[in-house]
Amino acid sequence: MHETLGHYGRYLLDNGARCDVVHTYRNSPPAPAGYDMLLIGGTPDSAYNRSGLPYLAQVFETIGSALDAKIPCFGVCCGAQLLAESIGGTVYRNPEMEIGGYRVTLTAVGQADPLLEGFPASLPVFHWHGDTFKVPPGASLLAEGEKCRNQLFRYGNVVGVQFHLEVAANEARSWTHYYAHELNSVSKTPEEVIAECEAKEYEMQKLAARLMQNYLALIRSDAGRPG
Repeated sequence: MHETLGHYGRYLLDNGARCDVVHTYRNSPPAPAGYDMLLIGGTPDSAYNRSGLPYLAQVFETIGSALDAKIPCFGVCCGAQLLAESIGGTVYRNPEMEIGGYRVTLTAVGQADPLLEGFPASLPVFHWHGDTFKVPPGASLLAEGEKCRNQLFRYGNVVGVQFHLEVAANEARSWTHYYAHELNSVSKTPEEVIAECEAKEYEMQKLAARLMQNYLALIRSDAGRPG
């Protein structure tokens, strides 16, 4: 509950977008009709725990309405998992957690996809997650990792990004405080995790802006239509 839209949100605001931010664990999400896109962020909760978390059921309902209306949806971390499950994928526990700085590699399909135009074949990312997703039927896997294979998928105008490009070091610092109990699983100290984010932040910020720029261009074109 300590996650923001980070560099993605700043890019949208800097380019004239109006963003309505809703913390769905506190307030019910509005009907998606009338919005140009949904950006679904992360949460420490699991996408497969909707029966135990009433707010997640509302989130799934909102996503379903957006998908029915063909409203573009962009999900990050748990947001990617929520989207994957909403279009036929499965969310489950990864064999190990990913916390801190890693690299992901574009697949051959990813290197040819307009969403990733201008991206290097391998890019630095930040992680904090223990769950992963099965790529939904009909979706394309665009990037993969070593410890967690499925890192980025696209299904028309629906994009799920498991990793974080949007996170700044000050936000990573807050995560090491609120989620400190999870660091033992990766044998890292808070200082190491923060340093890993700081070392990659400048490049990640540029990549976050490029990814959002490409996504906006894609959803304005025929390439962003599902089917």
